[in-house]
Amino acid sequence: MHSQMITPSPSAAAPTDPGLLPIGPDRGLALNVEGLSVAFDREGTRQQVLSGLSFRLRGGEIGCLLGASGCGKSTALRAIAGFVRPDQGQVQIGDRTVTAPGLWVEPEARGAGVVFQDYALFPHLDVQRNIAFGLKALPPRERLARVQAMLELVGLQGLDHRFPHELSGGQQQRIALARALAPAPAVLLLDEPFSNLDPELRERLALDLRDILKRAGTTTLLVTHDQYEAFALADSVGVMDQGQIAQWDTPYRLYHRPATREVADFVGLGTFLPGRIAHRDGISTIQIELGRLPIRARTDQAIAAAVADHRSGDVTVLLRPDDVIHDDASPVQAQVVRKAFRGAQFLYTLRLPSGTTLLALVPSHHDHPVGERIGIRFDADHIVTFESQSPRS
Repeated sequence: MHSQMITPSPSAAAPTDPGLLPIGPDRGLALNVEGLSVAFDREGTRQQVLSGLSFRLRGGEIGCLLGASGCGKSTALRAIAGFVRPDQGQVQIGDRTVTAPGLWVEPEARGAGVVFQDYALFPHLDVQRNIAFGLKALPPRERLARVQAMLELVGLQGLDHRFPHELSGGQQQRIALARALAPAPAVLLLDEPFSNLDPELRERLALDLRDILKRAGTTTLLVTHDQYEAFALADSVGVMDQGQIAQWDTPYRLYHRPATREVADFVGLGTFLPGRIAHRDGISTIQIELGRLPIRARTDQAIAAAVADHRSGDVTVLLRPDDVIHDDASPVQAQVVRKAFRGAQFLYTLRLPSGTTLLALVPSHHDHPVGERIGIRFDADHIVTFESQSPRS
């Protein structure tokens, strides 16, 4: 299916003064998705893509559906936009229900702006006419004022009469965003908006885009497979797995307090090590190969239950690369088996005496050759554990 951009009816969505952006976010419920289920017929079988998907966004909030290819995130966005008819569930945009059993509102009447991967700018129209495309109901002077306001918002003043082929990829992305924002949609839907850009541009543009959306006060839903884009842009992120949201949370909590092992495995880098909870003299600890870890924060459910019941038991401990500290005085030695230079840091792959490998971020002035043994220790404010099981291959 060719990517396209849909904007709401300008007569319904445009503000009274087209030169003004929406004034501050309305903190009421802006997008409500409940029990969305979608299945497709593929090669003679019925394949479930979404299974009871539910989440909410408040006015002005930026949310993200994050997941690997095939998890259902793009299908969810298309169902919200009205391009896919779900089997079950409902979608509410603002105070209007647009999808429910027996109710179906066409995409162009939903009050949603949608930007797909290729931006779909009209090649025969200049920037001004691209942005003004969804504003035909406005008088010419108001339409021009709104276009200029959008160009100022995205930081591309003076490019009014350039054509898409005269713009860089980042500029095209901004113009597509300006066109989608021009009719002041109730919600903006972004499908992998940075996929056509160079990797080094993506995170910077994600931060720029966040600033633009926050200034506009636009409620936004992004879908992406790239966690760094999700973390740079979104207030809340839902990690999807097999058509459902495994965890909906802030980027910080997804990284530091993943609810499941699958979320921990997908978000960020990390290693799972076997551990055992023990209690002695009123102190609870977890023993892992790197040493005995004091339990300072009892926020992790597995730890909290074990400490409360004074039970000992096996657990699996998640170690992030920033939890592993290079310390020459440490009695625990690990061999450098791989290294990746990241400017200020090296990402080392280290092999423990047991043969287990883990990752460590080390300042780049600590330049150790592959094969050398270095001292390491664990250092983190909290410990994340899961039920004991063999690490994934």
